[in-house]
Amino acid sequence: MKSDADDGWSLVVPLKPLALAKSRLAAAAGAGLRPRLALAFAEDTVAAVLNCARVRDVVVVTDDPVAGRALASLGARIVPDAPAAGLNAALAHGVGAVRGVRPRARVAALNADLPALRAAELARVLERAAGFPRAFLADAAEIGTTFLSAGPGVELEPAFGGPSRLRHLSSGAVEMRLTGVDSVRRDVDTGDDLAAARALGLGPRTAARWPPAAG
Repeated sequence: MKSDADDGWSLVVPLKPLALAKSRLAAAAGAGLRPRLALAFAEDTVAAVLNCARVRDVVVVTDDPVAGRALASLGARIVPDAPAAGLNAALAHGVGAVRGVRPRARVAALNADLPALRAAELARVLERAAGFPRAFLADAAEIGTTFLSAGPGVELEPAFGGPSRLRHLSSGAVEMRLTGVDSVRRDVDTGDDLAAARALGLGPRTAARWPPAAG
């Protein structure tokens, strides 16, 4: 009999209300473009995830109605942020929504701000992660985390935010040291981050908004 664990990964993507998201981008993008960029990042991230052969489904945890409608139209399942207690509580809530239906699902948390994400690179990360009870991928700065996974019957134990790489290491998660997966590590918080993501190749929705049209 085929188990839940054999039937692909469920990814949980948290997203703040757009009015609050990506505050550090305001200096580069301006107050008006910033929330639209945050939505474009999430749309390009979710579209790439759903295009990954190893992914069964995507749960987006958000209370933002505009983002919820846009991401649901791509095929994501939208779960309200009922805990309303920050990023890690939202991720645990999303995992609960997945495992309420598929108790032994392989689950992974993924940042919503990966506008250069490539499905093939994510597939490599998921393939490697399947070999560990818990595993993570550090961000491009080697300080934070963009991806954290948990195998069947294993709690995710997310500790995202700030210097989360060290927290995930100390919690017993295995750090995956993979090459050729830059798009999975390149999250965007600042204008410099966005320039680096653009060099990798932005997804279509972000590329349509950045750089902003002249005039």
